[in-house]
Amino acid sequence: MDEKEVLAQRFEADRGHLRAVAYRMLGSQGEADDAVQEAWLRLARTDTAGVSNLTGWLTTVIARVCLDMLRAHKARREEPIVDAETIASSDNVEREALVVDSVGLAMLVVLETLSPAERVAFVLHDMFNLPFDDIAPIVGRSPAAARQLASRARRRIQGAPANPEADRVRQREVVGAFLAASQGGDFSALLAVLDPGVVLRADASVIAASLARLGDTPSLTPEISGREEVARKFVGRAKAAQLALVDGDAGLVIAFGGTPRMVFDFVVVDGRIAEISLIADPQSIGALDLEI
Repeated sequence: MDEKEVLAQRFEADRGHLRAVAYRMLGSQGEADDAVQEAWLRLARTDTAGVSNLTGWLTTVIARVCLDMLRAHKARREEPIVDAETIASSDNVEREALVVDSVGLAMLVVLETLSPAERVAFVLHDMFNLPFDDIAPIVGRSPAAARQLASRARRRIQGAPANPEADRVRQREVVGAFLAASQGGDFSALLAVLDPGVVLRADASVIAASLARLGDTPSLTPEISGREEVARKFVGRAKAAQLALVDGDAGLVIAFGGTPRMVFDFVVVDGRIAEISLIADPQSIGALDLEI
């Protein structure tokens, strides 16, 4: 048996796992099969001599393929993939129904409300137990930011609003109030928009950057917890920040010459900010869907 046949056998052994990962991300068996085929093509073009864990390598590949497909759907503003009538009229109703039963149609519909990066981080971590250190390079963020993505997705899934657009409007109001209080130096107003257990996370690039030049807060550490501690880091600051959409949700961006230098990514729960991630790593920022 030649090397290509051995590789094909190893891929076939992982095909079911890869299809399961892709289906949970994409919500369509046809799309999942396309993603699996693309993973095979990438494997066939790659020298895997140095790959010690082929299943892990393939999981990373299929996740990146799915992320690209989800972003392409969003960029084209296509309708959600998951639809009960589409499933009922599938060419392979029995197989489609079995997979839907294993995931839950309601879960797939809720997953459609997540941003591409949120969906990938949640599926890989909560459904397939991948550590955030492995998820981070797939979504182009730090492990802390990847954890934040999954946390945001989890919160939405556990209590998805009946009206997502109304939720987004409320989120923009909260983030706008945070920005006004920060720039205006209003400590009490900052406390009012922060959850008592709020967590502030900063990536390595934020900590290493010239924070005074960026107009952001000094004395940052990778993680800070507590409403008063977090408020102190922002009061009277964020002068250069402006409102933006970060993966479809309200956030803040500091940009110079049209180039984003720092992103504030928020998780808003019950009208208060529960998590803030500061992202300055250029590669991580490049992976975000930003609308300034």
